[in-house]
Amino acid sequence: MALTWRVHATLSRSAANGPGTRFVVWAQGCTLGCPGCFNPETHGPGGDVRTVEDVAAEALGTSGIDGVTVSGGEPLEQPEALREFCGRVRPSGLGIVVLTGFARREIEADPALSAAVETADMVIAGRYNARLRIGTGLRGSSNKEYWAITDRYGPEDFAGVPESEIVISADGTISVTGMHAWEQR
Repeated sequence: MALTWRVHATLSRSAANGPGTRFVVWAQGCTLGCPGCFNPETHGPGGDVRTVEDVAAEALGTSGIDGVTVSGGEPLEQPEALREFCGRVRPSGLGIVVLTGFARREIEADPALSAAVETADMVIAGRYNARLRIGTGLRGSSNKEYWAITDRYGPEDFAGVPESEIVISADGTISVTGMHAWEQR
């Protein structure tokens, strides 16, 4: 049986969610409850239920991208789906970035969470802290840590990521994304 994943949304091309042009997946569901989180619409238990294979095929079928970014919600609250997605994307050579509210020590202490990010290139880890808000480099707050799993990306690769972007899709749907997008609400 195909593994399913609760997904809030995908975006085929983004410059504000990691280095280069990226395919973005926002996982649905988060129970961490970080005060001031800028993606509260991704926290509930809803979302589209899709197969991991379908989401990976969508990402891999998008031409002209440099990598994928998985955000949320909280992608590590669905660790098996995240692990399978990263495993399906890894052979393509695309870079993989995962944004999570879990701290590195929490991930390393939990075999399922560790396995979920083992084929990512960069994990941006730690609870969002509104008092320490920086909103640049995809960290959101200064307590969040860049954790390079491979040597593909370093913190310097995130310095030039735009703080926000507006994307108008072919069907006229407007998406605002990035670290400063929430301030516009």
